Amino acid sequence: MRSAVRWLAWMGTTAAGLLLLSQPVGTGNQLAMSLAAMAAMIVLWLFLDGPRTRFVFLAMGSLVVLRYILWRVTSTLPSPADPVSFGFGLLLLVGELYCVFILFVSLIINADPLRRPPPPAAPAGDLPSVDVFVPTYNEDAAILAMTLAAARQMSYPPEKLTIWLLDDGGTDQKCADPDPRKAEAARRRRAALTALCADHGARYLTRERNLHAKAGNLNNGLAQATGEIVVVFDADHVPFRSFLRETIGYFAQDPRLFLVQTPHAFLNPDPIERNLRTFERMPSENEMFYAVTQRGLDKWNGSFFCGSAALLRREALDEAGGFSGITITEDCETAFELHARGWTSAYVDKPLIAGLQPDTLADFIGQRSRWCQGMFQILLLKNPAFQTGLKPIQKLAYLSSMTFWFFPVPRLIFMFAPLLHIFFDLKIFVASVDESIAYTATYIVINLMMQNYVYGKFRWPFVSELYEYIQGLYLSKAIVSVMVSPRKPTFKVTNKGANLDHDHLSSLALPFFAVYALLFAGCAVAAWRYLFEPGVTNLMLVVGLWNFFNLLTAGAALGVCAERRQRERTPSLPIDRRGVLTLGGRAVDVAIERVSAEACTLRLPSGHLVPGAGHRAMAGALTVVPVPGARPGGALPVTLDRVARTGDEATCHLRFGTLRPQDYTALAGLMYGDAEAMRRFQLRRRRHKDILSGTLQFVWWGLVEPLRALRYALAGEGPPVAVDPAPAPVFDEPDPAPATLPGPPLDPPVRHPEPVRAALVPAEAEASSDWVRLMLEFENERVLAAERGRRTSTV
Repeated sequence: MRSAVRWLAWMGTTAAGLLLLSQPVGTGNQLAMSLAAMAAMIVLWLFLDGPRTRFVFLAMGSLVVLRYILWRVTSTLPSPADPVSFGFGLLLLVGELYCVFILFVSLIINADPLRRPPPPAAPAGDLPSVDVFVPTYNEDAAILAMTLAAARQMSYPPEKLTIWLLDDGGTDQKCADPDPRKAEAARRRRAALTALCADHGARYLTRERNLHAKAGNLNNGLAQATGEIVVVFDADHVPFRSFLRETIGYFAQDPRLFLVQTPHAFLNPDPIERNLRTFERMPSENEMFYAVTQRGLDKWNGSFFCGSAALLRREALDEAGGFSGITITEDCETAFELHARGWTSAYVDKPLIAGLQPDTLADFIGQRSRWCQGMFQILLLKNPAFQTGLKPIQKLAYLSSMTFWFFPVPRLIFMFAPLLHIFFDLKIFVASVDESIAYTATYIVINLMMQNYVYGKFRWPFVSELYEYIQGLYLSKAIVSVMVSPRKPTFKVTNKGANLDHDHLSSLALPFFAVYALLFAGCAVAAWRYLFEPGVTNLMLVVGLWNFFNLLTAGAALGVCAERRQRERTPSLPIDRRGVLTLGGRAVDVAIERVSAEACTLRLPSGHLVPGAGHRAMAGALTVVPVPGARPGGALPVTLDRVARTGDEATCHLRFGTLRPQDYTALAGLMYGDAEAMRRFQLRRRRHKDILSGTLQFVWWGLVEPLRALRYALAGEGPPVAVDPAPAPVFDEPDPAPATLPGPPLDPPVRHPEPVRAALVPAEAEASSDWVRLMLEFENERVLAAERGRRTSTV
């Protein structure tokens, strides 16, 4: 009864509010109402911020947005008597309505995000058995070695933990490829990874054919594994030691829980972060999704599987027939199916893995195209609105996640709409300057205020617009292809660890230059018409300013197309660990401050340095003090590269040599022993960016970055086309954006034993211990193939 009364009260209040909103008011009164709402929201934000005032703040802003939409729909469309202007005006309105829909859905989902308390600890005997799946296709053996070593060191009873390497790059299909070079490469890969698994206590598993991409690979693992819980890590997603300790307990609390998802945190910047130099000071794009949206979805039992860094209950997967593989986003599709069957999910907002992002703009766009196409496939083939078993709020949650990927269409509409008035004098938005200020300008400001209020710690102003524009030019094609043929898109593995050894323009830069030139011409024409053409009203000034904002966005995007070289060969993580450095026969306690897969930086009293250190390369060993509960690792072989003295302290840069299997175990314990290192790194970047300073930063990018892009274009250097096997110096120059450069030189080809042909090789099976040699030959073959391809393309 009480619930019914509450719903009636909500419905009555909503109806009364809508009736009030529909009352006509003059332009001056509308401006006064909007400014009053803006002032009240500022007061709430600065002086009364809290859980309850949060809803009042968002409600006041929403009223202004609704007033704007009502005015847009009823008063601003061109006359149908002018079909061209009316058609383009209606298209612009549809784009705005889409944005308002996404805004309101996001506010509903994210108004009060859930933060789960940690699960209770369970005795070791009560813990479920766990199978860890690491699916791989073409990733380097060195990346896989780190992931397997860290997975093996997770804090969990060893007898209940089984690590599986699911290799889709060494299938029987690939080993029997008609091209003898491809077949030989697949057989060598299978042999190298089999030896790698044996050395790291993992099980190697491949299959006959590459069917259904990643979903098929995971299902092949399910057919062999027997654990109660399945953990999935992408090949380049390395878990911290506490991953299972922080997550496994939730399954004991809820027998219908099928998923525990954790955020994806990254060691390297994406192309936007690297090329605009924001990685160390601006929250990553994905943090808004993982720190706010997934928590908001979790409140409504709508948090979904993101493909990696997740635990799934085996019983639920068996009920659904395994991982879903109809679309190319098997992760969201699997969660969608299980939510519809009445299973529940949980989201743990703690960074417990460290992964890699695409390095180049082309790889970044390729990854987002796959996500976009996959979500549209689910929308078209399994529309959440008609899915039985989902609650209404779950349907809304999935619809919001899927329709979000329609953003390229309205983003391009907003980008080119002002040019219709500037060049062709089309009236697609009928309003006076006073009305534009009273309704449109206040709506834009209040919209910015609401977004900055909810997401300010995780997204700078206008950065979303930049990401959407950069993706929009290419994702629009992906959307059309799915609309035409929903079942046609196929899964494509995202390339990671690209070689960026010099500044250059992206291969995708040409359309961005063309759009920038068009918008620049639009600004020039708008200024000329406003200043010199008789009869042109102040509306041209308003439209010209709109076009100028688009020009700034396009200018910042040119900065993203101007790819900066990477300064680190492998991504590094700032840590706070203790160790003992043995150098020149002397052992010294050191503080380790930053580490990557190839090098580390540590600090020690300068008086403890060995005489001559820093003037010549010196070989030594680094032993790391383990985190509580972890087993001590072996000593890492290191070479002292460089020393910088500051007062009584010295900062030393050490390089690791060619790592042996036991060295990866020690390195994983150093780099991934303490998950707080990643959390501290994220928190340092989560400083609220107010609208004014964020706007100024965006304007600066828009004005300055085109000049850098033009300089790269005049230099005439294209993107690198082959991997340079020569090593580059590590920590040569300080750079706030760690990334990836080519690895150490490869050994010459050596003869190998016959490749392992068995599909399943247990961890206990006897295998070759010289997997490093096999790995290096496999890498050498890849480099030689790339060089052959480069020479062929040159000819």
